[in-house]
Amino acid sequence: MSHAQKKHVGFVATRLAGNDGVSLECAKWASVFEREGFSCFYYAGELDRPPERSLPVPEAHFQHPAIRQLQEECFGAARRRREVTRQIQQLKDLLKESLYAFLERFDISLLVIENALTIPMNLPLGLGLTELISETGIPTIAHHHDFFWERQRFLSNCVWDYLNMAFPPHLPSIRHVVINSSADNQLSLRTGISPTLIPNVMDFESPPPAPNHYAADIRASLGIARGEYFVLQPTRIIRRKGIEHAVELVSRLGLPARLIISHAAGDEGHEYEQRIRSYARLLQTNTLFVSDLIRQQRGRTQEGQKQYTPFDIYPYCDLVTYPSDFEGFGNAFLEAVYFRKPLVLNTYSIYTYDIKPKGFRAIELHGYVTEESLQQTRSVLQDEHLRREMVDHNYQLARRYYSYAVLRCRLRSLIHDCLGVRYAGLDAG
Repeated sequence: MSHAQKKHVGFVATRLAGNDGVSLECAKWASVFEREGFSCFYYAGELDRPPERSLPVPEAHFQHPAIRQLQEECFGAARRRREVTRQIQQLKDLLKESLYAFLERFDISLLVIENALTIPMNLPLGLGLTELISETGIPTIAHHHDFFWERQRFLSNCVWDYLNMAFPPHLPSIRHVVINSSADNQLSLRTGISPTLIPNVMDFESPPPAPNHYAADIRASLGIARGEYFVLQPTRIIRRKGIEHAVELVSRLGLPARLIISHAAGDEGHEYEQRIRSYARLLQTNTLFVSDLIRQQRGRTQEGQKQYTPFDIYPYCDLVTYPSDFEGFGNAFLEAVYFRKPLVLNTYSIYTYDIKPKGFRAIELHGYVTEESLQQTRSVLQDEHLRREMVDHNYQLARRYYSYAVLRCRLRSLIHDCLGVRYAGLDAG
């Protein structure tokens, strides 16, 4: 069997672990690749994938001390020090050698780069990848989730030369994938690259299984009383998620309700989390921060308390809040639809331009909570027929537009374009 026929795909990212959107979408892509006959292997600074198929490299993580120091030096400064350039090049060379080792160890025939050539969380990794792809010509799919020009904190910098070179690179062996139409337009306008649009997806062809006994006690574990509505905010606590709107909504709802925030602060510090805690106390909103209890896998805390997965918690909530100011796509939107839950969301741009026109129904905020949105929320919570009609309608639309069938169809075309070989498995299904 030739190198190309081995069908080994290598996923590369700064982190492939936990509940962030990049890690979740990578897992979905990998499941489709596996169903099409590929074997998947993983390279990142942090990994929760099978160890026998993984190459963890600490310097690839955006939280590695050397990488964090470079970030502080490169973003915000007007001029780059010579020593900083030297450090970037040294780390780039180290990471490039580890990437070569990854290709050789697992005999990789196709690379899938998950956001590491998109947002400059790790400059040396993006540069090393760019050089490796240029030197080898290896077929590559660059899966772009959010570009640096979409984040204010990256716009003041002293590394425009590196950003223009590698975030993303314009190389003949790379096929670029974006997740929304705005990114499609901006990437074409800024770089001349013509990408493929593949939205985030879920397995809408296979409805979620009925809840089992493991999570049956979840409302009691979270302290939700009988007759109290369970409102879920299923996101990290970062500023662009607009969680203060969820706090205000629950406070003003006029119904017994508790807001459950499922994830931790993440990689942008804890100042915003403190703001949300203070705001919840100010508005006297019953709010729980339960990131220690919601994990990627079931287990127990050090104190012996049961831990649940995000998919354990969704079936038991009554309402999902998603008041983000900006999203690359919106995984929490798809998850709420998948579990047939009503949704309160802020009309972030991608929802407005890509999702809403397909006919989805949600309780909409236009930057703030209004009496109209409060009344709509009360109606959906208290009227079972209205709620059921809304969530069933959304599920059928999502099955048409955001299912694995959409991903399979578009990936098959990309793989054939990248490898130039018609695999037998790609003709099935």
